[in-house]
Amino acid sequence: MSTAVPRRLPLMLGFLIAIGPVSVDMYLPAFPTIARNFHDKAAPALTLAAYFIGLACGQMMQGPFSDRKGRRMPIMLGLSIYTVASLGCAASWGTVSLSVFRALAAFGGSAAIVIPRAMVRDVSDGAAAALLFSKLMLVMGVAPIIAPILGSGVVLVASWRVIFLLAALYGVVALWLVWRHLPDTLPLSRRSLIGVRSIIARYGDICLDRGFITHAVVGMFTVSAMFAYIAGTPAVFINHYHWSPTGYAALFATNAAAYIFFNQLNPRLVARFGIRPVITVAVSSLLVTTGALMVFALLPPFGALPIMAALFASEFGFGLIMPSSMVGALSRHQAHAGSASALMGTIQYCGGAIAGALVGLYANGTARPMAVTMLGCAALAALVAAFRPRAAA
Repeated sequence: MSTAVPRRLPLMLGFLIAIGPVSVDMYLPAFPTIARNFHDKAAPALTLAAYFIGLACGQMMQGPFSDRKGRRMPIMLGLSIYTVASLGCAASWGTVSLSVFRALAAFGGSAAIVIPRAMVRDVSDGAAAALLFSKLMLVMGVAPIIAPILGSGVVLVASWRVIFLLAALYGVVALWLVWRHLPDTLPLSRRSLIGVRSIIARYGDICLDRGFITHAVVGMFTVSAMFAYIAGTPAVFINHYHWSPTGYAALFATNAAAYIFFNQLNPRLVARFGIRPVITVAVSSLLVTTGALMVFALLPPFGALPIMAALFASEFGFGLIMPSSMVGALSRHQAHAGSASALMGTIQYCGGAIAGALVGLYANGTARPMAVTMLGCAALAALVAAFRPRAAA
């Protein structure tokens, strides 16, 4: 490790990565309100898809940029864009304007998502990286618990636009913390000086690494299943089962807490069994739980309770696959961890955007579109997991 890294690094990086759930989870309870305000039932799904597209495009640029310029400056620039765009979201006048500002906010915020993953690879690998990722997830995991509850509270007492003012405030705080306290983990001696053609060639070389591409695609289908859940549950529980925004937020927060628990369990399992067996068990579990969700969605007399239970159980797979697939994908790419992290994030969020769009496109007021999408993603994750290199950690 060539840079002195303070003990607060996991706290700092977790706070930065939490910009993702802050930007998404906080406005989920406002979906019905936004749709009514814009007189457009498709508005929430479109703005969510726009956000995922912005994340995918942003990460392709942020990773190589950070490999060339270091980690601090790109994060600060991205957070500045995110903050201004969040103010634009608060002032939006329709579906198109909100979608554009959401995509721009995601483009800037992607720096705070992809670069911290590269910083983990700058300073650690293997089980140590899995432990650091889990510490990040512990910090980041507070956001998906608090954010939907905060968002539901805002919807009850004020305009949904206040949610984006709070997101802008989060961006300001994150920017100040990076400026004052975050070290740059990539020294000048390890920074890349390659041009655009070389960057494209590098992405090609990374994709040819079987260990990277299999772990990244397993992560992509897992993220896709998770985003199908995120896109589908507001309509299922608030519109179909007539829950209040607060009740939905409590459900989302409970599942987020389960996700954090399994994230924290992950490094112990990886240290004892290795990444490969952990992912194998986790994708099998996700396949079983999404299969159960599909059965319950096809049998509406069962009501909301079994659907809640299946979604809760799926957090075991989500919580173990995500950090393990990150470590598996990045383990052989220390020299260009930013580019590898960016490519992995782009692959994941492209899949998430497609999954979210499918749920919105086929929405029929039931849990079936969400369940079908989640089950399909879990099955594909399990299939790709079978092709990981045997030598993977």
